[in-house]
Amino acid sequence: MVNGILEVLLVDARGLEQSDFLGGLDPYVLIQYKTQERKSSVRRGEGRNPIWNERFTFRVQYPGADDDQYKLFLRIMDKDTFSADDFIGEAKIYLKDLIALGVENGVAELHPCKYNVIKTDQTYYGEIRVGLTFTPLAEIEMEQNEEELGGWKQSFF
Repeated sequence: MVNGILEVLLVDARGLEQSDFLGGLDPYVLIQYKTQERKSSVRRGEGRNPIWNERFTFRVQYPGADDDQYKLFLRIMDKDTFSADDFIGEAKIYLKDLIALGVENGVAELHPCKYNVIKTDQTYYGEIRVGLTFTPLAEIEMEQNEEELGGWKQSFF
């Protein structure tokens, strides 16, 4: 089994659907890989075409028991002050080939490209631009990066 780091570069989005009848769109993105979740900043006042340019890291193990598990979900939300945040749409990125290529070559990179944003009714509305890099790490390196990635580290006295 190979451990590694998946780096996600959240660049921007274009043509997102306006979810509020009144007020502007204040989008943010929930990025999920398996049980790990990260949240982008809220882009207040940027409306339907927000720009993030933010990086997020996830721990990855390859291979896993289920080929279907190598998916990255990007859920685009609209931040609301006085009510629950609105779901705008989501994009799904399949990672198995990227991870396999990274294991084989030592690193694999997908330069930022556009992914369709899919609404609840399965229609497309807008796009989100994301870049990905997978780097396999030796077990020792994973332990050194554990704290940096938000992992829990046990120490013995």
